[in-house]
Formats: sequence, structure tokens, C-alpha cells
Amino acid sequence: MKLRLQSLQTRIVILLMALLLLVQVAAFVVIRGSIAEQARNSVSEELLFGQRVFGRLMAQNADKLALGARVLSADFGFRAAVASDDRETIASALSNHGSRIGATLTAFYGTDRSLKSMGDAGTSGEWKTDGKRIDSLIEQADRDGWAAGPALVTSHLYQLVVVPVRAPVAIGWVVMGFAVDDLLTKDMRALSRLDISLLDARRDGRRVVLATSLAGGALASLKAARDLPAPGLPGELEMNGQDYGTLLVPMMASGEGNVIAVLQRSIGEAVAPFNHLQLILLILTLGGLVVSVVGSILTARRITRPMIRLTESARRMGAGKYDQAIAVDGDREIGDLARAFNQMREGIAQREGQISRLAYWDGLTGLPNRDLFRARLAEAIDAAAADGGACTVLLMDLDRFKHVNDVLGHGFGDALLREVAARLEGVIVRRGDLVARFGGDEFAILLPGQDVAGACLIVERVRAALDAPLQVERQTIDMSAGIGFAAYPEHADSAALLLSRTEIAMYAAKQRRAGALAYDPAFDGKSRDSLSLLSELRRAIENDELVLFLQPKLALGGGVVVGAEALVRWIHPQRGFVPPDQFIPFAEQTGFVSDITHWMMRKAASTVAAWRHAGLQLSIAVNLSTRDLMDLELTNRFEEVLRDAGVAASSFCLEITESAIMDDPDRALGTLEALHASGFRLSIDDFGTGYSSLAYLKRLPVDELKIDRSFVSGIESDRDDAVIVRSTIDLGHNMGLKVVAEGVENEAVWHLLRDAGCDIGQGYFMGRPMPVDKFGDWLQAWRPPLNSEPANVRVLYARR
Repeated sequence: MKLRLQSLQTRIVILLMALLLLVQVAAFVVIRGSIAEQARNSVSEELLFGQRVFGRLMAQNADKLALGARVLSADFGFRAAVASDDRETIASALSNHGSRIGATLTAFYGTDRSLKSMGDAGTSGEWKTDGKRIDSLIEQADRDGWAAGPALVTSHLYQLVVVPVRAPVAIGWVVMGFAVDDLLTKDMRALSRLDISLLDARRDGRRVVLATSLAGGALASLKAARDLPAPGLPGELEMNGQDYGTLLVPMMASGEGNVIAVLQRSIGEAVAPFNHLQLILLILTLGGLVVSVVGSILTARRITRPMIRLTESARRMGAGKYDQAIAVDGDREIGDLARAFNQMREGIAQREGQISRLAYWDGLTGLPNRDLFRARLAEAIDAAAADGGACTVLLMDLDRFKHVNDVLGHGFGDALLREVAARLEGVIVRRGDLVARFGGDEFAILLPGQDVAGACLIVERVRAALDAPLQVERQTIDMSAGIGFAAYPEHADSAALLLSRTEIAMYAAKQRRAGALAYDPAFDGKSRDSLSLLSELRRAIENDELVLFLQPKLALGGGVVVGAEALVRWIHPQRGFVPPDQFIPFAEQTGFVSDITHWMMRKAASTVAAWRHAGLQLSIAVNLSTRDLMDLELTNRFEEVLRDAGVAASSFCLEITESAIMDDPDRALGTLEALHASGFRLSIDDFGTGYSSLAYLKRLPVDELKIDRSFVSGIESDRDDAVIVRSTIDLGHNMGLKVVAEGVENEAVWHLLRDAGCDIGQGYFMGRPMPVDKFGDWLQAWRPPLNSEPANVRVLYARR
């Protein structure tokens, strides 16, 4: 069987073998580790069980000795011998009785707790034991009726039992014991498969082996081991190259050390029965690997041959050829795969049509989307270029659509967009014209063969269609749009450029509120300038390129300076002086005007603080934009600025235009009430040019009205302006407000406003806007006009 290294067949075989080998190796490692872990756990359990067995064995021997000792102590003859101090009889009784019960040590202690006599079973050498240990056992026996425990006697370990001889009070103590020696450890080994060693751990660090079932190197390793496990807890100890599970059982404390029993189990012996199973598993793994190699090769061949045919069919499908069905043959799985390919071929053919629609049509309105519009626009431009014709594009963006979404919800907004789409389609009457939705609230109309003049008629029809109130979900909505339009070849020679310039015209129409505008090259220059304006404006605040200017505000009755209006000027490092009407509207559109307002407030606060330090009690007026009124944190921001500067809110008058308030009256009213509660004075700026009603005006917490300069500048020559100004002054005073007039350009206007009762004036006659550092010089040089009035003034106030 020949295999090509790069073929699918070879890779299948290698993959299957690698997976099998990986699984087998992993299983082998896991099983081996599990066996070792289980063996150690089993050894720990055996040690704990052995501890109980050893304790039970010692207890049984003690019970046997205790029974024999009680029988002896109750014997009348023995008690008589004790009472008469017949030591030969006592020794004979101890020997006989010890022989019967298998005791290896018998002795009798007197009431003074001294050794009086020993039986033949006692040690033949010197009787040497720990007196304190014997005393402890005698005290326990006197208290409990008998006592049992280990003790060292002439360097040998015994299990002793102490029983009192009473007549009727204690007249002595019978002591019997058996040696805890190698014989006992071997019995323990036979019972539990555990090695046991009894050690006397001396205080000088030596270990004396009292009895053990170990031999050779293992015993030497135990005696030399430095760190033994903690008593009572199974641990491990390496001895003679092998690991032993080890459990230390304290038995007694001697005068020179401690006697401990060391229970041990060879981990190697515990694991040995499983090593044979591992060998069998390894042999089975190798055999399975060989069988799997052969089977994988055969399986791979059966798979790859049909796969080659399926691959050829897939290539045809990739080339867009869906008409040729795939032959179904082979095994069940391969046949199922072939049938699945046929279903996929049919499904792809159907979904290509769906994808094409999703890619080029808007799902919400059913209109063509931006991509399809661009493609049709390119075709229309090519056709116009071929026959010398024209082509026009209209682009529109709905006004206040975001407000509709925020107030009435996105579901309502979607229904509104569908209604707008239907109205725009109703405007189109020619075949070839195309209405599309670009996304959001932007719509476009393609007018092939139409120049700008012809497109103007369509523009008017679009505006009329949108001006009519829309009925959506029982809600009546007034909707308008900013419309821009541009034509090929008049304004652009390509589809991309034509769309770009149409968009520029649309934004110009929205900015100027002109309804609809055709593209003008002047718009393009401004749009290019505005691309970098935002980043430059942000950098201007960071680099302190903005400058605070002040224009004086004076009481018209006596010419006293009462404050100033704060105005911002921009000194650009490359462009030089940038007029406010070039960057303020742009800042309002982008929302950056809030940063400018905050900057002006900080500068104005520091100026007021400097005035207070110099003894000047003047106020500063700061203008607020629509976006400022929508900021719920505006009051907190201003209060923080005042705290940092150490000035009061009463030193500031915040000027708001009527149009800014009417964009969202309820939200604006909430912001104004919060500012008024903080101590700021409020002024309606440009009064008379907005659309607010008096019914709404009376709800506002304002302190003054500011008459727009368009009325003030004409009062010398225009009777209507004079009447409007006087009426506004009367209205303000009747509402308890101060009245400020801006645009006082000469002395005649000054006197007219003063005689009409206007409180404060502002204009070029008193002073132009000036930098803060020049305001002090102007203040010293200012002289109010004489209290006189031109002869031709009074007639302007005659009622018609």
C-alpha cells in the first residue's frame, strides 16, 4: 500500500493514528497516575487500619493479663502470703500463675510501691525500670481498679498490667506483663501486611530499636532517617531506595525519650499487582495501533475516491455552474454527502437571489440602498456622457428625526420612515427615476436626463410632499428635511464626486435652514475647512488660543457700568483671527460648544475673582447654547467652577436665546430652574426673534429680557421698530424683569432707550468688545453722555 505524503488519504491515516496514539498515551498516563494515587490512598487506609489492629492486639493481651492478675490477687492463699510477707510463697504464686496465662514478667509491689518479689517469668538480669512509669500505673490502678500500659524494663518493652491486692484495703500490687518483641511485630506483619517497628526515640537524637519486623537496609534507613512524618498522620518515607507509607503511633513517654510504634507499608509492593495490568494494557495498545493503521488506510481510500468526484463538482459550483447535478453513489454516508451537495447547489442558487436583494435593497422601506443607487448613478452618468445629456441627484436628511425616536420610540420612527419612503415614491412619475434610502433618515432621488432647472420642479414636489402632516399610528407629525442637489456634468464628472457634492449641498441647506440648495463651489471650500476645524478647536482650548473678550453693559439712567458680556475670540496660529460666525455654528453642530461654554465660564469666574480683589462689583454675562441646556450636569459643572474661583453665582447672568429654549422646552425649563436655584441670574437673549409664546415665557425663571439689535438699531428711522422696542420694554417691566438693549451705536439711540425706560444698554457707542486686560483702561476712560436729547427724536415715539 503506497501512500503519498501530501494526499488526503495519508493525512487521514496520520491523523487517525495520531489521535489514537494520543488517546492511548493519555489513558496510559492517567491510569498509571491513578494507580499510583490509589495505591498511596490504599496504603494510607491500611496504615490507619493497622493502627487499630495493633491497638486491639495490645488491648487483648492486656485484658488477658488483667484477668489473670485479678484471679491471683483474689486468691486467699496469695493474700495471706502477702499479709505475712512470705516472699517465697509470693514468688512461687507469681511464677505458677504467670506460666498459666503466658506472662513473661510477674512481680509484686508493696504498699510503699517498691519491688517486693518477682516470679520466675521475670527478667533474669537486673530489674531496671522507670519508677515514675510504675508509679503512674499503680496510681491509675488504685483509682480505676486496674491499669495497663507499656513500660521499659531492663531496656525491653513490656505491656504491663497492674492490679491491686485488697484485704480489704490495698496491701500490694500485682504486676504482670508480656514482652513486646520481634515475635509480636512478625505476628502483626502476618495479620496486616504491615511492617512495625518499636523505637525508643532518645532525647539525644538516637533511636533504639526495641522490636521490628524490618531487616537489613530498610532497618538501617529507618534508624538513620532525619525527618519522620507527624504522629497520627500517614506520610511517606524513603528507605533503602523504596518509598514506604509510614504512620507513627506514640505509645509512651519515658524518662529519656518517647516510645513510638512505626507502622509501614511498602508502596512498591502495593503497586506491584497493578504493574502486570499496565503491561497488558501496553500490549493491547500496540496491537490496536497496528490494526488501526490498516483499517485507517482502507477507510481513507473509500472516503477519498468519492471525495475527488465531489471536489470536481464543487469547483463547477464555485464557477457559478449550478445546472449539473452531482451523481449519487457510494456508501450511505458518501451518498448522503452527495445529496447534501445537490441540496446545497439548489439552496445557493436561491439564496444568491436573496443575498442580491439584501445587498442592494433596504430591508425597512423596500427601497434601493446606497450601493444599488451608486451603481444606477454610474449607469446614468455613462448614458448621459454618451448622448451629451445630464443627470441630477437629490439627497435629503429629515429634520428632528432623532427627537421623534427619543420621544416616540424606534418602532414609531421605523413606521415614519416607511411613510416618508411611500411619499417620495409618489413624487416620482418618470420611468428610470429612482428613490433610495441611504441609511438612518437619509433618502436620495436619482433623476436621469434632468439638469438643475428640471430638478428644481422635483425638489418643490418633494418639499410639498414632506410639508403635509404625516399620520403614523394615530399621531400627526410635521416633518421637513434639508435637501441638497447637484447635477452631472455641471457640478461633477463622476458618481463619487457627484454624491459628495450633493451631500455638501444638503448640509449647507440644513445649516442655513434654507430647505433646499443646489451645490455651490463656495460650499465645498467651507466643508474642506471644517474637516480639520474640530481638532483645531479642541487644540485651541488646550493651548489657550481662545481669548476672552468683554463688551461693557451700562445703566442707561446714569451711565454707570454694571457689568460686561463675555465673548470668545479665536486667534489661530496659522489662520490668524477666526471670526466667531465661522467656528461657533460648527461647534454647536458637533456638540463642542459645551467645551467652549465651560472654558468661558472658567475664564469669566477668574475675571470676576480678580475684580472682587480690586474692589470692582461688576457682573459678567455668559451665553448658553441649546446643547448646554440639554446637559443635565450643567449646574453641577458651573458650581464646581465657582467653588474653584471662590466667587458667587449672583455675579453671573446666563443668556439664553428663545430658539434654544423652544428646541426642548421641558428639558430646558428643568435646567433653567436648577441654575436659578443655584443663584445665577437668567436673561432671554435676542428677544423678539424667536418663536416662544408669552404663555411659555411667563413660566421661565428669568430676570431680564435682552432686545435684539435688529430692532434697536432702527429706532431712529423706523417707527415700527420704535414701537416694538417700547412695547418690549413695557412688557418686561410689567413682568418684573429688567430690560437690556444691545446694538446701541450712537448717543441718539442711548437717549431714546433711556427715555423709553430701558434699564441697561450695550453697544459700540459705549465700547466695542475688548480683551480682558484692556477693560480696566476703558473703565477709567469712560465718560457717560450729557443728559441731553436730539430734537428729532421724540417724533419716533408718536403713536400711529
